[in-house]
Amino acid sequence: MARVVECVPNFSEGRNKDVVDAIVESMTSVEGVRLLDREMDTDHNRCVITIAGEPDAVEEAAFKGASRAVDLIDLRKHEGEHPRMGAVDVIPFVPISEIRRHDCVAIAKRVGKRIGEELKVPVFLYEAAATRPDRENLADVRRGEFEGLAKLIGTDEDHVPDFGPNAVHESAGAVAVGARMPLVAFNVNLGTSDIRIARRIAAAVRERSGGFKFAKALGFALHDRGIVQVSMNLVNTLRTPIYRVFNIIKLEAERWGVPIVGSEIVGLVPQTPMIDTAEHFLRLEDFSKDQILESRLSAVPPGVGASVSDFLDQVSSSAPTPGGGSVAALAGALSCALGTMVCNLTITRPKFGDVADRMAEVKEDLEKLGKELKELVARDSEAFEAVLKAGRMTTFSETEEKRRDKALAEASDEAAKVPLEVARRGIKAMEGAIEVAEKGNPNSLSDAGVAGLTGFAAVKGALYNVYINLPSLPDGKQKEEMKGEAIRLSDRAEELMSRVKEKVEGDLRREI
Repeated sequence: MARVVECVPNFSEGRNKDVVDAIVESMTSVEGVRLLDREMDTDHNRCVITIAGEPDAVEEAAFKGASRAVDLIDLRKHEGEHPRMGAVDVIPFVPISEIRRHDCVAIAKRVGKRIGEELKVPVFLYEAAATRPDRENLADVRRGEFEGLAKLIGTDEDHVPDFGPNAVHESAGAVAVGARMPLVAFNVNLGTSDIRIARRIAAAVRERSGGFKFAKALGFALHDRGIVQVSMNLVNTLRTPIYRVFNIIKLEAERWGVPIVGSEIVGLVPQTPMIDTAEHFLRLEDFSKDQILESRLSAVPPGVGASVSDFLDQVSSSAPTPGGGSVAALAGALSCALGTMVCNLTITRPKFGDVADRMAEVKEDLEKLGKELKELVARDSEAFEAVLKAGRMTTFSETEEKRRDKALAEASDEAAKVPLEVARRGIKAMEGAIEVAEKGNPNSLSDAGVAGLTGFAAVKGALYNVYINLPSLPDGKQKEEMKGEAIRLSDRAEELMSRVKEKVEGDLRREI
């Protein structure tokens, strides 16, 4: 997958289409940049542009958009409901694929430096790019807006910008540039013109005044419609789901005798929070995101066909799979791959002809093992997903409870059997590692040692997953047999690891 970064700059213009068109054109003129979305809001007098592409291209496009906005937007003539501090008000960079948050921080700093030096606009770094804690929250950076910041920048030491002049630009103000994870801009419209109600509900929702963590909210009047709006940024919808916020707004609105007349998503939204919302309101039972047709068609099984970066991102996400069992299987596959490499580096050297035939046999065995372990990476995730699905089954009646218990026992049985298979193959990978360490090309001894270590990690890691699933199995012969085999495999792994260390560390240290 290509390296992709998203940028979602907000400009203080939502009424003049020609100005917005010019800004968008300046950004999309950069080769490799794709326009994903553009939103104009007349009440807020603000537009949100979403672009994505390779990091270098998006970086250049963001600067070009900022430069055009500074030329075309005069905040001295700007009026709108949304708080604003600059012509280009905020420029966040968001990691999408093959790129991490710290990469986006570096991009933000480079773009901020250019805006400060070339456009002469003061720049404040925020969120992950912030240089001080009191600048992490965008609301704190923007407080006072254009008019208030014009008095503070240059006179207050707490308002010295990170880049650019220590004075507000007379027409373009200042800009916040940062890096963050994807957020959802979610607004709820209320059937009243009383702005006080929207503001009170916003206060009940936002984290800053005691509401939901990861929620930022303000109350606005939509004058052209004669209603008010609770406008929000939800910066972590895994921890603070959309449906939870919506339900509280609904309860608060009912308290004031006000109906909800609609809601809206501004810009793009990740798939997961929308699925979570549908699952909540439809009260779906035993629902899995794998049931979504498009997800199944586009999904790459964990560890199968995925890049290293993709797999690491999958493991580090908040999803429970792939987890330790899949990582153990991958460690076993890596052990086999390293052992195979040593075999290849031995077979192709004429001076090791006396062991070439045996190394060819070991290579064949390790290649077969490695293929099986790669398949077990995905199987382990599938097994644990089945446990989670069984655990979500309803138990409103005795019949349903029995059905759930049966499904949970069957899923737990598979969740214990799969890592047991990983451990068995991990032992064979370790045995292969010892043999290539003893008979293979000595120039690859360190590789053989790492093959032994990763094989050991595979066995031990897999057995941890066996142990944690065994208590969910019904007592009986099968459970005792699995427990006994797990203990024997653990002891064997310790024995083999001692041999690996004795051979590899012993030989390598003698050469120092």
